[in-house]
Amino acid sequence: MFISKKIKIAFIFILTMLAVDSFSQSNDFRVTLDAGHGDHDFGAVYSGRIEKNIALAIVLKVGKILEAQPKIDVIYTRKTDVFVDLVERANIANRANSHIFVSIHCNANKNTAADGTETYVMGMNKIASNLEAAKKENSVITLEKDYKKKYEGFDPNSPETMIGMTLMQEEYLDNSISLASKVEDKFALLGKKLRHGGVKQAPFMVLHKAYMPRVLIETGFVSNPTEGDLLNSEEGQNDIARAIADAIISYKFEFYGDGDVEDVGEKPSQILKENTEKEKETKVPEVFKPTTVKGDSTGSIYKIQLLASQKKIALVPKNFKGLQNVSIVYEDNIYKYLYGETADYEKAKNQLSEAKSKGYDSAFMIAFKNGKKISIQEATKQ
Repeated sequence: MFISKKIKIAFIFILTMLAVDSFSQSNDFRVTLDAGHGDHDFGAVYSGRIEKNIALAIVLKVGKILEAQPKIDVIYTRKTDVFVDLVERANIANRANSHIFVSIHCNANKNTAADGTETYVMGMNKIASNLEAAKKENSVITLEKDYKKKYEGFDPNSPETMIGMTLMQEEYLDNSISLASKVEDKFALLGKKLRHGGVKQAPFMVLHKAYMPRVLIETGFVSNPTEGDLLNSEEGQNDIARAIADAIISYKFEFYGDGDVEDVGEKPSQILKENTEKEKETKVPEVFKPTTVKGDSTGSIYKIQLLASQKKIALVPKNFKGLQNVSIVYEDNIYKYLYGETADYEKAKNQLSEAKSKGYDSAFMIAFKNGKKISIQEATKQ
């Protein structure tokens, strides 16, 4: 009997959701394993060594080891050669209320002598090599449908733009570093087979939205002929999978013991729901321009800058202590919230006093002429 591809996908999605729901109700330690890339996204490819295939093979081997352990549940972002959006990978872990998220990849470099593992935690470290690694992995989003709308404000070629997005790195950073350290320690035991490169920090989009301790593992360089062949071999994949699985088991034992896991604090699924609702409430236009009003005799208009923030805030009075007529401009990856708009300098001074009386002690007046910001002195010059 012929079954359409859409029906198959829908059926798989329903089964996944049922499995995730059952996992989230258990008292077991829940691990989400993420095999990087998939389907039309091949990842790095060198001499027949394909990252998406190697990552998936290692993930399945890690999962098999973990599934044989008591009190550990394994959730997969993919178990076959399919493409999964970066944000969806994190959300699979969030919906399952996973305790950790582990994304597995292979590294690559034009310098084919480059070798060794690297295990990353989420962060804004600006070391050039770390940012290059993030650019490579984040570029996957360009293959996603409507990625510019979905990841509004984020440029995959400039990982630093993630600074302007909501980061929850600090809450989970210590535990993420602990997990990453255990992974690298286990890699070190492989000796000459694989050089361990240590724990690093970089802004990876796939880690950004996972609300739990999370790491991204670069298992080695497929671009290096010797190391690439190791990654592509059954023996090499078994060694790497065992090292990662042992690190996860060690982490679980250290933080949760060998029994049931008691969840403390807000669950990832709750955070996901709250943040989704918050994003809907704070949705603002993509392009922000000061509205045009007729200037005074000098052609100037005045506004009061209330605050600058990396977050979008809905332009409703309740978010600005009752102040109405609040507008927004986006400059240098920062949202600036402006109150009022008048060609009358004296009226602008009154609006500044009003803003300060509402608690905006650092508010100040700014001026525009012909759509460009100018100094107050220039604006008031007769």
